[in-house]
Amino acid sequence: MGRRILQSERNASLLIDVLRSLVVEKHFDLLDFVIMPDHFHALITVHQEMTIEKAMQLIKGRFSRRIKLETGYLGEAWQRGFTEVQVMNTDSLKKHRLYIAENPVKAHLAESASQYAFCYEFLARKKAETAGIAGAEARTS
Repeated sequence: MGRRILQSERNASLLIDVLRSLVVEKHFDLLDFVIMPDHFHALITVHQEMTIEKAMQLIKGRFSRRIKLETGYLGEAWQRGFTEVQVMNTDSLKKHRLYIAENPVKAHLAESASQYAFCYEFLARKKAETAGIAGAEARTS
């Protein structure tokens, strides 16, 4: 097992912020993700001018730079390399999304995938709930 650098809420949130910023900058589309204590899974679609290698370099490089600047972390944040799996059809997409969602459950970090705070599903649900509350407040004010 690797270093558990992502086990803190602060560091996991930092990685989420890095992913969000790269999506906003249109480097790739983020379809799903989960951040585990010592690794992460991301289901991304790279744009025409982007490669998966360059996308991973951007994620790992930006996170490494920010964790050093923002927390003073002096160690290496990542192991070399990464594992790539191509998703070729809808069934494969469903299988990979389930694998990503079940990672924290299998690791006994949450009782269900929807309870784990450092994943796409949880954050999307929280964002929708917040938007619903803000929308309701705007209508009543």
